[in-house]
Amino acid sequence: MAISETNPVRTSPGSGTTERPVPLWAERVARLLPLVALPVCLWRLPIGFGHQMGMDVAPETWPRWQLVAYVLTLSLLTEAFALLCRGLVRPWGETVPHWVPKVGGKRIPPFLVIVPAALSGLLLTALLVDWALCTFHIGGFSDVPYTNPGWQLLASVVSGLFALWGPMVLALTYAYWRRHQLPITAR
Repeated sequence: MAISETNPVRTSPGSGTTERPVPLWAERVARLLPLVALPVCLWRLPIGFGHQMGMDVAPETWPRWQLVAYVLTLSLLTEAFALLCRGLVRPWGETVPHWVPKVGGKRIPPFLVIVPAALSGLLLTALLVDWALCTFHIGGFSDVPYTNPGWQLLASVVSGLFALWGPMVLALTYAYWRRHQLPITAR
């Protein structure tokens, strides 16, 4: 771990060659994101094969192949986007990789990263609000009914972990913004 003279933040030695040091906490949060999304991805898989996972609802009427394709695609996209959030702490989130034709090696304007990341973080944070309202039955909101409390607890834990994704993305976006803001000059 290194402490930069211009930025007194503990940084990860494996954070690559970003323009400015990546705080250690941001590196750790970025590494956790795919793990936070993984339980809900695994939870979805049996649903694709017709298992209700304790939900007391009518089974889906889609053909099995469509349901499996939908669930697999949704899970793979979820993990891909979670991995893409690593760009907020990696050099490829600041400079286009050299292997990309025509634009490889060019600097990415920070707003092209910050705006979509912030909007995504806010959208995903709405999932946290929905999860809290439904899980704790606030304001008349309720969850899908479950056949027993064990299934309901498992579903709440899995979806609760996933709901943390939004605030984690917002925290990473803030760290990215802090590293890329213009230095404040003395008045």
